[in-house]
Order: sequence, then structure tokens, then C-alpha cells
Amino acid sequence: ENSVQKTSASYTIDSSDIFNSPYALNLSSFTKLINKLQAMHPEASRDKIVEALQQVRKNNKGMLCGLSISTIGERTSAIL
Repeated sequence: ENSVQKTSASYTIDSSDIFNSPYALNLSSFTKLINKLQAMHPEASRDKIVEALQQVRKNNKGMLCGLSISTIGERTSAIL
């Protein structure tokens, strides 16, 4: 039983690893940006906003790092 617990624990994903990645916004910034974009574009669904954010990332060589939150918001708004 103890060895099973150790094995399963090694496969646990730490969400901080995902959001501290240079390829993603941190969770707090992401949430604020989504909320801001939803207020600016009430006609757009959350899924549509996320798709637009993914397009911004794709257009920026697959990364969001190096872009300010305001720039990401502006570029996403332009797509929406």
C-alpha cells in the first residue's frame, strides 16, 4: 500500500508548474485578463476569448512571454 501511494504521488501535477511556465500566463493574470476581455466583449463566449488568446500566442512564435498583459489584451481584442 505504501509503495502504491509513493508511485501515484510521483504522477501528481503541480498547477504552479503549469502557470509558471514561460509559455503561459500565471493563473491570477489569466483570470484578470479573461474577466477584462469578457467585460469588453460581452458578445464573446469564454471559449471564444480563450481561442483568441491562443491565436495571439501562436502569432507570437508560440509564446506569451515578452508581451505585457495590456498588449496581450489589445491583440486579443483585435482578434475578437
